[in-house]
Amino acid sequence: MSPGAMDTQIAARILAFLDEHHVMSLATCGGEGPHAANVFYVRDGLALLWVSDPMSRHSVELAADPRVAATVAPDCSDMDDVRGVQISGHAQALAGESQRMHAHRLLEARYPCVKRLLSAGSSPDLLAEMQFYRLEPERMTLIDNSRGFGHKEQIHLRPA
Repeated sequence: MSPGAMDTQIAARILAFLDEHHVMSLATCGGEGPHAANVFYVRDGLALLWVSDPMSRHSVELAADPRVAATVAPDCSDMDDVRGVQISGHAQALAGESQRMHAHRLLEARYPCVKRLLSAGSSPDLLAEMQFYRLEPERMTLIDNSRGFGHKEQIHLRPA
């Protein structure tokens, strides 16, 4: 099997896993040291999108240093059940209105709560105050202990 075909199969398993889950733990690093925050995400190809308060610690830190790491994993109580995706890459705020609306539509389609948040009764400026972000992965690792302790499959992507 060619390396390209292998990467395609691993990527397909990673994407399927990401589609099954909803929360990523996003890690940033700033002047106060490392920090992690859980955020709802949606996939856009291999990239992950989320919405956050631009004044939150993770948002401020990634504006200063776009290097991030993230994990997506379900809770479990047996080592054999440990599965997850580890991601490293760069994240940035989406600046263009078309990019922001694309992220908004994807998030709203996956999470009805986003639509409810912006429904009647919300502040008219809420959408303008929200910041949408995009994580472009450079490396994605699928961990699956059901296939053996510490079993890892990895894909490397070119920086965007």
